[in-house]
Amino acid sequence: MLKKDRFKAFVEYFSTHQPDAKTELHYTNPYELLVAVILSAQCTDKRINQITPALFERFPDPYTLAASSVEEVFQYIRTVSYPNNKAKHLIGMARMLTGEFQGIVPSSIEELQKMPGVGRKTANVIASVVYQAPAIAVDTHVFRVANRLGLTQNARTPLSVEKQLMKYLPKETLGRAHHWLILHGRYICVARRPKCEICPISWFCKYYEIAGSRL
Repeated sequence: MLKKDRFKAFVEYFSTHQPDAKTELHYTNPYELLVAVILSAQCTDKRINQITPALFERFPDPYTLAASSVEEVFQYIRTVSYPNNKAKHLIGMARMLTGEFQGIVPSSIEELQKMPGVGRKTANVIASVVYQAPAIAVDTHVFRVANRLGLTQNARTPLSVEKQLMKYLPKETLGRAHHWLILHGRYICVARRPKCEICPISWFCKYYEIAGSRL
């Protein structure tokens, strides 16, 4: 199957079956989403959703978070992965957000990446989800699924996956495609034993094309 046909099949399937795909993180404003995405690095959305209600009640805006301490924030996030580093990142992010951006989450990927704890993936999530920018964030699910499906080729870094997806996906689908790939990777195309036997898109999957007979 040609790459253009694989992308066409991918977009057509998910546009029909998951037209409104969105993040599973719970949030009510850009600040809360930024906090949640920072916390979600190498951690499940389910865990993040369990701890953020109390966190957001105590720190409802970046100003209250900026006025706090790493030690206090740690108490609210101690059950997530790398809580010490993430507590430091949240305090640093909040202080820069209030000091340099007047408490308003910036729309620019470059400005977002200035803040502690905000890498390219997090910046792309905020830009696409909050500001509907033509960006696609590459996490472990997106990286794995894009390569397995054959949407990307010889892509060994998140940036190379991002560039290939940006090149071939229709611009208007980029924000949703990020969630299509994440959700498919989270529930079907899992890391260790992909559930190819129930996968509805195995017919155009490069991984299944090669390994299907051995599964």
